[in-house]
Amino acid sequence: MSDALNIPGWRHLYSGKVRDLYASQDPADTRILVVASDRVSAFDFVLSPGIPEKGALLTTLSRWWFAQLDFPNHLADGEIPDAVADRAMLAQSLEMLPIECVVRGYITGTGWAEYQQSGTVCGISLPSGLENGDRLPEPLFTPAYKAPMGEHDENITFERVVELVGAERATELRDASLSIYAKAAAIAEQHGLILADSKFEFGTDADGTLRLADEVLTSDSSRYWDAAAWESGTTPTERMASFDKQIVRDWLASNWDKQGEPPVLPDEIVQRTADRYRELIERLTA
Repeated sequence: MSDALNIPGWRHLYSGKVRDLYASQDPADTRILVVASDRVSAFDFVLSPGIPEKGALLTTLSRWWFAQLDFPNHLADGEIPDAVADRAMLAQSLEMLPIECVVRGYITGTGWAEYQQSGTVCGISLPSGLENGDRLPEPLFTPAYKAPMGEHDENITFERVVELVGAERATELRDASLSIYAKAAAIAEQHGLILADSKFEFGTDADGTLRLADEVLTSDSSRYWDAAAWESGTTPTERMASFDKQIVRDWLASNWDKQGEPPVLPDEIVQRTADRYRELIERLTA
């Protein structure tokens, strides 16, 4: 899974599904080099092949969103090595919190599947009669516990977040996530886009300040839909014209029973996904 590079002055620290982390070889330098790869994951599997230029596209989008948001983040000053300049961020070393802070403004995906069975999303009761892709009465904070590498993340209640990080920090996470989502959704709306949901990750610095970390509001961590299609669409597919990796998820769901290794992605799915990632950036930053 790792595409770890030999970067002068940096040593490979860790590889996740999509990103590779490097630590400075200078003991006095505590910054982390966060390099986004072209790998793509879905249903907790890394897929083949990757999406061309994905690492650069998602890094560009994260940098843009960090600049729009009035919230402390993990970015650090300094020169990024030329070899990864287009797909890397210099970041402060943080104590990462084991919570995926998911905010849902619309019902779809696993939330829709749960709602069909029980009328709830992550245990939160919702009004009857909602359809796939409907806007929720208000955005919901639906956290998940970040499982160790190789295990599945687990949806959890707010009460469980309190148990994991304490009441004060849990409240701070919930309030920050809802506030960031609201601002980002408003910006997306100005560009004819719907931010259906997003996932945020946070860490604390040496002073205990909560900082937004990892990627933010990218096509991998969020669902973006075309607002005009949502208004006029007659089927879920037409309605939720997406600018994210839903194309990949949908193809896998139709061509794989989630047993064994996932199939190789067709060239057409790879190209369509890359095109939508690029179009999202163009629309947001125009």
